[in-house]
Amino acid sequence: MAGELGHRGPDGVGLYLDAGLGLVNTRLSIVDLAGGDQPIGNEDGRCWVVQNGEIYNHPELRRELEALGHRFRTDSDTEVIVHAYEAWDLACLDRFNGPFAFALWDRQARTLFLARDRFGVRPLFLARFGPDFVFASEAKAILRHPRARRELDPLSLVDTFTLWAPLPDCTAFPGIRELPPGHWLRIGPDGRQEERCWWELRFRPPGGPPPASEEEKAEELAWLLEDATRLRLRADVPVAAYVSGGLDSSAIAALARKAGGARLQGFGIGFTDPRFDESPYQDRIAGALGVELNRISISPPDIAALFPEVVSLAEKPLLRTAPAPMLALAALVHEHGFKVVLTGEGADELFAGYDLFRESQIRRFWAREPGSTRRPSLFERIYPWLTRSVSSAPGFTRQFFGQGMLDAEDPLYSHRIRFGTTSRLLRFLDPALLHAIAPGKMPTERLRARLPGDFGTFSDLGKAQYLEIITFLQGYLLHSQGDRMLMGRSVEGRFPFLDHRIAEFAAALPDAMRLRGLRDKRVLRKAMAPLLPPDVVSRPKRPYRAPILGAFLGPGAPEYVADLLEPARLAETGVFSGRSVGLLRDKCRRSREDEVSEMDEMAFVGILSIQLLHERMVKSPRLAALPEVTRRVVGDRLVAHGPFQEVL
Repeated sequence: MAGELGHRGPDGVGLYLDAGLGLVNTRLSIVDLAGGDQPIGNEDGRCWVVQNGEIYNHPELRRELEALGHRFRTDSDTEVIVHAYEAWDLACLDRFNGPFAFALWDRQARTLFLARDRFGVRPLFLARFGPDFVFASEAKAILRHPRARRELDPLSLVDTFTLWAPLPDCTAFPGIRELPPGHWLRIGPDGRQEERCWWELRFRPPGGPPPASEEEKAEELAWLLEDATRLRLRADVPVAAYVSGGLDSSAIAALARKAGGARLQGFGIGFTDPRFDESPYQDRIAGALGVELNRISISPPDIAALFPEVVSLAEKPLLRTAPAPMLALAALVHEHGFKVVLTGEGADELFAGYDLFRESQIRRFWAREPGSTRRPSLFERIYPWLTRSVSSAPGFTRQFFGQGMLDAEDPLYSHRIRFGTTSRLLRFLDPALLHAIAPGKMPTERLRARLPGDFGTFSDLGKAQYLEIITFLQGYLLHSQGDRMLMGRSVEGRFPFLDHRIAEFAAALPDAMRLRGLRDKRVLRKAMAPLLPPDVVSRPKRPYRAPILGAFLGPGAPEYVADLLEPARLAETGVFSGRSVGLLRDKCRRSREDEVSEMDEMAFVGILSIQLLHERMVKSPRLAALPEVTRRVVGDRLVAHGPFQEVL
């Protein structure tokens, strides 16, 4: 298991063994480089912990715990966890600021306690095989258990072809699930499990007087962002920042530059295809902030070359190629000697930066006067292509955006069009696979069951933002495009916008301070105005995209694409409708790239990624070698270190 996670922690491997239990940690050393090896125990060796993540406010918690009589042996943030658990039990989680997934073993009580951070920035997978309970940061480690089933779980494929990513109750592999974000799990000496949600983001109900003026809230947000960034600069290694050219990453770079003082190293992606390239915007912000910018230029062949590894790291089907350039960018960060990078993820979800939120507002506005011919024209303000594409045919806007428009009480109202459009991809799966899914287990039904009991009290905008957070942000963005690509090159990503104080601040704002009319991120733009050039503050959101068909088809296309899409290979995987996939394959091969729809591109990537997942993790898994153990503890004694073969 440790060998499979070597990319997440190349700096050392620690092993703890007790009767009936083993803990192993692969370390990426960032805090207390010399003394922070894990597992880490408390003073008397009763409690032991392994962690993937960071507790950013560990110095403040350390002082508080020392005042209560706790003694520390290291300067590591991880040691704070064991003492905080001793002092405050479950309430310790509320005190932690940062992304974490940890396991804590109480030798005396014979109890295992696992917890995951509020947004699920750090992954935590679980499985039970007979009497064995197994957990790990990635599913590939769990697949090393002799009882694990190396096959694809149809439910995860259906989830992806509807919601973009599997819900936490399943993964691409049967029997393996995630501990949901903001949850803990405790296993007692009798093997019984107790699982609870310890944090949930609550959005403000509609109406009511505003808590303060927009100017006052902008000042408060500016302070929170500055403090969140300051905390995320805490490390015993240098910290860099991503610079995409948009508002969010620019804001974090500006705050890091202000807090750090020294010249900040920035990293950005350029594309050889000008349709995707944002290099001029990156140069603009780097020059304005005095950031030293390092950039990698990505071509379609680069994406094709990286994509098999991208799928192995993501461990799930993908509908976009966007993670591939992110893996190349993480490699560039690593090559420059950085282990930590700040990024701007989370701002769009918390401050209503996506077109989906504006689209939902227009639909509700139109629904109040369904016969209006002027109200649907507002869609052209957010989707200018409607006026110049074949989709501008008479009646398209009314037919497409009017789907379910009057069903305002539907909890999934804001996302129904997206889910309905994406679910068109289900036609590429074997109908028998779909029919085998039990009643009530389809993706949208399970998603509705996950909604909090007071979801109905959220404002309409708050409902849309909550859904975006628990599907797109947590299921896809933070993992397939974030953590997995970063850690695939041994780089830790830090996300100031996902500081829980900022999330709770944003959720408590009146809707109009996040989205007023069609103007998004109002309070965020106002908060950042003193630090950024006006054109950056006012710049509209430009979704991050990467080339698709140009990478996989045509001259120079890699051989693996044609091979994996052959009928015999598709039949071997056993999840596809061969006829539907064949028609799509032939259409994409004979059409120009601009003649293929976005949905066809998504289907192509989804099918190819499933084929790669089957090839690399089911049929012919690439198993990692055993690592060297740098620390081995039995009970509370450090007894040996060396190769696994020797110490075991």
